[in-house]
Amino acid sequence: MRCFVTGASGFVGANLVHALNARGYSVRVLLRPGADLRGLAGAEYETVPGDLNDDAAALSRAMSGCDWCFHVAASYSLWLPDYAPMFRVNVDGTRNLLTAAHRAGCSRIVYTSTVGCIGLPRSGPGEVIIPTDESTPVSEAQMSNPYKLSKWRAECVARELAAAGLPVVIVNPSAPIGPRDVKPTPTGKVIVDFLRREMPAYLDTGLNWVHVRDVAEGHILAAERGRVGERYILGHAEGNWTMKEALDTLSGLTGLPAPRFQVPHAVALGAAHVDEWIARWTGKPPKAPLAGVRMAAYKMWFNPAKAIRELGLPQTPPQQALADAVAWFRSHGHAP
Repeated sequence: MRCFVTGASGFVGANLVHALNARGYSVRVLLRPGADLRGLAGAEYETVPGDLNDDAAALSRAMSGCDWCFHVAASYSLWLPDYAPMFRVNVDGTRNLLTAAHRAGCSRIVYTSTVGCIGLPRSGPGEVIIPTDESTPVSEAQMSNPYKLSKWRAECVARELAAAGLPVVIVNPSAPIGPRDVKPTPTGKVIVDFLRREMPAYLDTGLNWVHVRDVAEGHILAAERGRVGERYILGHAEGNWTMKEALDTLSGLTGLPAPRFQVPHAVALGAAHVDEWIARWTGKPPKAPLAGVRMAAYKMWFNPAKAIRELGLPQTPPQQALADAVAWFRSHGHAP
């Protein structure tokens, strides 16, 4: 089996390449010049230089002979001075890449979306949060920041092409954690900040924590077993934790004290407004983007039952995912 991967230098993409290697599949990756290759250390792959907005014919030639295509790459930022390049990469680049993969003869194309494109969780009786799934109604109006909007429009492109006959399957990872988070991602930075004792307080929010290796395996399972045109939440059935629960678990794993103070959302929102006002003048990204604080007003809890049932998505305990992330960050110099 020969596989083509975009976004291979990223957190999920690098783990996907290693997972494909473990199955004995050959891998060809699309990489921009100067890409950070630390996450790919030890992996075996063939490199094709280029990016998503290259000529479609050139991308098709790059994928020649590949059986599967995994489109993981995306422009991800919660603050930019200009969002137009993000939309060109995430929306136009997705159409370009998926169309090229079809022309190249790929029998399965897996597009990596995000749970940000899934409907937000609802409150049930007694203010209990009900995790949502792929069937929850959602619209473009609910995409609350440019990144989510760009990914929503890209997912619409993927669904449109699947309806037109392309063999596209969509996966929606929740909040991956684990090894090879070299930058780190915003979720990984929560762990790094905790380890560095740089987190004096926390917000009342929640995520669906999932091991990045399960997310990588979920991509492969989507290629093997996923239904064309369907989308699958790649998360953990027991991974819906508040931030406090995650920090308390980190405390138990490391012996470090968890932050005791919860910041009121209104205070965080005000600080984010000031931070972004400064960023507009300096051009430097804000430490707390307004988009991130607004998303933190919700507990992003999801139900991955469909992926577990139809794909056989692995369910590594979230505690193990946190422990593996801690060990990797410490062994790679991100924290003491």
